[in-house]
Amino acid sequence: MPKRWSGDGVLAETTAGDRAPSGEHERDNWDVAVWKVLRDRPLGYLLTPWPLRSLAYVLSGAVLGYALLIALTVLVLAGVTLSVFGVGLLILVAIATIGVPVAAVERRRIRLVDPEPMADPHSLLSGVGLKGWFRARLEERATWRELGYVVTLGVLGTASGAAVALLVAFSGFLAAAPLLVWAVAPETVTLLPGDPVAAPADALPASAVGFVGLVLAGYAAGLLAGAQVKAARFLLSPRDEGLSTRVIELTRSRARLVDAFEAERRRIERDLHDGAQQQLVALSMTLGLAEMQVREENARARELIARARGETGLALEQLRRLVRDIHPQVLTDHGLAAAVTEVALHNPIPVTVDIDLPHRLPTLVETTAYFTVTEALANAGKHSGASHIDITGRLRDGRLYLAVTDDGRGGADPGTGAGLRGLADRMAILRGRLTVVSPLGGPTELRVEVPCSG
Repeated sequence: MPKRWSGDGVLAETTAGDRAPSGEHERDNWDVAVWKVLRDRPLGYLLTPWPLRSLAYVLSGAVLGYALLIALTVLVLAGVTLSVFGVGLLILVAIATIGVPVAAVERRRIRLVDPEPMADPHSLLSGVGLKGWFRARLEERATWRELGYVVTLGVLGTASGAAVALLVAFSGFLAAAPLLVWAVAPETVTLLPGDPVAAPADALPASAVGFVGLVLAGYAAGLLAGAQVKAARFLLSPRDEGLSTRVIELTRSRARLVDAFEAERRRIERDLHDGAQQQLVALSMTLGLAEMQVREENARARELIARARGETGLALEQLRRLVRDIHPQVLTDHGLAAAVTEVALHNPIPVTVDIDLPHRLPTLVETTAYFTVTEALANAGKHSGASHIDITGRLRDGRLYLAVTDDGRGGADPGTGAGLRGLADRMAILRGRLTVVSPLGGPTELRVEVPCSG
């Protein structure tokens, strides 16, 4: 089964049978709960609690919007009037953040008609003080969207809520007409233009009109509540720009960590080459001189010195191999194609290398690609039973495409080992993609796609 790592480092397994039809199990983020009821149960809507909840939401929004409209008017006038004294500027700054507490209230009030919770788009602040809080909030786009919501609620929310309230009040008055006629003298009650009503039964037409008005008010409240919820979610919900900024910064910080690791690796390589390696060479020469100074009759001492020289040579060879494995010099001097060719020459399985690159790639890309190839060759030598391996590499549209294919038995499972998963993590740093295709019976193909933009 094909197994793929994308740039986020997540392993995904897909088969044709697992794919759902397009659009299935998807949720419309703008679909409000009260609108769902209106759409799915238009006739039974009035028998549910949703009309009352919608009325409560719209009417409470009208009261809140009216209060906000008065507060904004007073604060703006005060700020403009007192701006000559400097105090007005502080008032105007405070007006810019008035949407923050209002939005917090709205995220709770919205649950009346849409149970889906709404996240707070603001960053968490602690220990910054009042001045720091204002500065941080004024720098956030969410604060200005919330201020726009306050103005929208104050104007449109108040107007729509007042219209619904008038419709409900007038319809309720007409619906209760027979009771009013019965309770009050007929000659003092005029429900509709014309003659005064003489009996409660004569008020039934007006009552019917009132009930129709109440029904219309229930539906109008639901529609208005849904529209207000959509506006609230559009202005008060978190936007992608903050998340995108954090993701970009995280990617950059991760790349900086990799660069720091690369610099530290080069320092260790240099210390091993110039320090421990040179000391072992000097030790070997010293032992050689000591061997020459030992008398012929002291064969036992000469034998021990010779053994020590041999062990020193082995340690020096292992150290040199370790230095090469950390970062081959040929990769630094001549690039990816030459480094992969050198590895292929020493591989126990015959390898054909076909890497054609027009120019040198960024250091991190070359390093990642090189270690991907070496890991693939090591895995093929240990597990595949292959008799031949092909390596191809091309640069197209600013992206490096590598493929390592062996003719082994296949059946490789990237999820069982840490080697390929580590390579996938390397790919994630560069926002690359690592794909392993290894059906039973082979062949096994490892494909790498790495952007070279840096």
